[in-house]
Amino acid sequence: MMLQDGSTQLLCLTASSGVPLFTRGASKQLPFSVIGSLNGVHMFGGGQEVVLSSCETEGGGKVVWRVFQDSVMLIAVSGGGHRAPGSSKEEEVCLQRLLENVWNCMVLVLGQDELVNVRNVERLKRDLRSCFSLIDQLLEEKQEGILGTLTHCADSLVPPNPSLLQEAVDGFAQAADSEFGCLIVHGRIATATEKWWRLAPQEVVLLSALIRSLSDSGSASCDYPVFLPQGSPTVAHRLLRFQLLPGADVCVLCGPTPSLHRAETGLVGRFWSPLVETLRDCLAVGERCLPGSVSLRPGVLALLLINRETRRSVSCVRTPPHHPLGDSPSLSKARCWELLKLFYIFSISRYFTQEETPCVSPEERAQRGNSEDFLLGFSHQPQQCYLVTEECKSYGLQTAQHQLFLLLSPSVPTFALRTAATQTLSDITAATGF
Repeated sequence: MMLQDGSTQLLCLTASSGVPLFTRGASKQLPFSVIGSLNGVHMFGGGQEVVLSSCETEGGGKVVWRVFQDSVMLIAVSGGGHRAPGSSKEEEVCLQRLLENVWNCMVLVLGQDELVNVRNVERLKRDLRSCFSLIDQLLEEKQEGILGTLTHCADSLVPPNPSLLQEAVDGFAQAADSEFGCLIVHGRIATATEKWWRLAPQEVVLLSALIRSLSDSGSASCDYPVFLPQGSPTVAHRLLRFQLLPGADVCVLCGPTPSLHRAETGLVGRFWSPLVETLRDCLAVGERCLPGSVSLRPGVLALLLINRETRRSVSCVRTPPHHPLGDSPSLSKARCWELLKLFYIFSISRYFTQEETPCVSPEERAQRGNSEDFLLGFSHQPQQCYLVTEECKSYGLQTAQHQLFLLLSPSVPTFALRTAATQTLSDITAATGF
């Protein structure tokens, strides 16, 4: 496919005529003839009453198609490379989730009407540029440990003093004539109003991604119009964002009032100046996402904990500074994040329950159907699974309320994995109530 191994390119075209709207991703773009062929083969299948959702190339690459609202076609092309045997299913899950996220990102920024009722293609091309920074964030996954676009659960951080911050967020949102407010620390939600958590999980995830993108722009505050892909795809709301400290932002979704100036000068200082030290304590938690009251077992390298009821998640990587004599070399931080994501995809595509979202594609339903077919070989719903490789040992645990995905050192005995997982889950929930 003429893409580098491991790279992914995203193509966006009009569904009716196949006019390219944009391409993002791999530095070496596919030739126009290849893009036309990918669109043409999908249109040919549609003419034969066949839905072409994915295929695999001779070189190990993967192509996934999806049409949204009979208006926009998104195509994800993966360069493949040296994949583990049987990993094609996991890759397709990732690419389908990417297409779904990109469509919702486009709705979030432009609104559904602009995408469905295309009056001027050239104007739409220009308007879509405002989505590029967010789309690139989805493609590049620059910030390690941000897994929400894959899990569709909000990346969260558990602060040391949650009650003080919760009271401040609630009061700040109410003063801004809003019921939707949240505090973002290191790109993760530290606390939010009740109504914010009632937004669709995908909306919470993409709003967090947008806030990270706006924060990276360097502005101290901004007033940004957004559409909620499920809750309000055709009517815009205002997203007000204010930087409290480097790495800490507070946001509200509101209507015409208050003005950005009034909120910045009259509300931010009133509610947040008394909490500067509390915010610093929250920032000190960092990428660990868990307060110091939580002590992890020595063999734990990384973890992802999902609360299935609230659709929130915490994740962290803990790489030891050295490895014991005779033990395998320590994994890098980046490799731990990669292995944690791969084990999550492995587990939910084969064993565990995926939480249903309002915008699940037919292709993803088919993927889940394949997983259910696999599960027919069991006499029960699997609640635990494990995987042993040369690099690490992984253990997954599912309860009615939680899913825990754990990476452990190869030196941890295999028979002790279950105990390590159940004890880790118990320690975190007991200390934080997560």
